[in-house]
Amino acid sequence: MITVIGSLNMDLVTTSPRYPKLGETVLGSDFQTIFGGKGANQAVAANRVGASVQMIGRVGEDAFGKDYLKYLSDKGISIGSVEPVTHSPTGVASITVADHDNAIIVVPGANFDVTPSVIESYEERIANSEWLLLQMEIPMESIDKAIEMAYQHGTKVVLNPAPFQPIPASWWEKITYVTPNEHEADLLVRDEQFEERFLEKLIITLGEKGVCFYQDGNKKTIAAPSVTPVDTTGAGDTFNGALVSSLDRGLSLQESCLFAVHAATLSILKFGAQTGMPTKEEVEDFLLKGGV
Repeated sequence: MITVIGSLNMDLVTTSPRYPKLGETVLGSDFQTIFGGKGANQAVAANRVGASVQMIGRVGEDAFGKDYLKYLSDKGISIGSVEPVTHSPTGVASITVADHDNAIIVVPGANFDVTPSVIESYEERIANSEWLLLQMEIPMESIDKAIEMAYQHGTKVVLNPAPFQPIPASWWEKITYVTPNEHEADLLVRDEQFEERFLEKLIITLGEKGVCFYQDGNKKTIAAPSVTPVDTTGAGDTFNGALVSSLDRGLSLQESCLFAVHAATLSILKFGAQTGMPTKEEVEDFLLKGGV
């Protein structure tokens, strides 16, 4: 069982031929409302490639929240720990897609109601999980509580440090893997609290170049297949969900990274974060065909 603790946002996605300059208005070509949030994205990604997933989070008692709960339930994700709150709206992300890339503004809303006391109330669920997957769109003190609780119960932890915040020194010993992108990795290793021995906890996503990680003091890189992207939104979340799902199935770190890179590559060939996430069969077929 994989437990994902994190955000649930409704993505408000505008597609435009280019980004507007400051103070400028441009005509967009499309608008969609899509289920998102890094936590839910990663839960769906893991579920799509065959993992048993439970989600811990919060939504508002609004139309977005009600729609989201039904959506996750229909996907087969356990939502017994995703509760609506009356005093905050469901989180939203305003996303502009242009020039084969994206720019995002997130309003957390109910995601910040995932407090340390909420985490404590789900101790048994965390204790009974093999893996705990976390991001940084909920309060830092709640992430701290989740990591400590997982560590006490022997649950392995993967932390995706996005949106980036410095990682407290006390977390490194308790985390199994950290999955930054290149920019986030650079910030992490420059931190005076970072120790060289923690390099083997890093799994660094490199965008179109793939992923790198460290084993036995050696840096290893897995290249990503070359494709023309349609929408890169959610590629990192697809990677994380697929990675933890593979590790949960007992694959080695290298095998898991290979699977996750190919899953992320497939995800950018379709529009939307969750709508582009591939199934286990699709990734395996992509691997058999050599990523073409």
